[in-house]
Amino acid sequence: MAYQITDACVACGLCKDACPVEAISEGSPTYTIDPDACIDCGSCAGECPNEAIIAG
Repeated sequence: MAYQITDACVACGLCKDACPVEAISEGSPTYTIDPDACIDCGSCAGECPNEAIIAG
């Protein structure tokens, strides 16, 4: 199951840079993860300073 970005996201961009498959894009007001592209690696969650990314 794909990771999800919660409302705690402050759109810093660290997760997007960490994603090896480019599944994360800028949204409004937070970033979003494409569940079809996400490979459940957790790289994004490890980079998030606000712990805004959770396993879906």
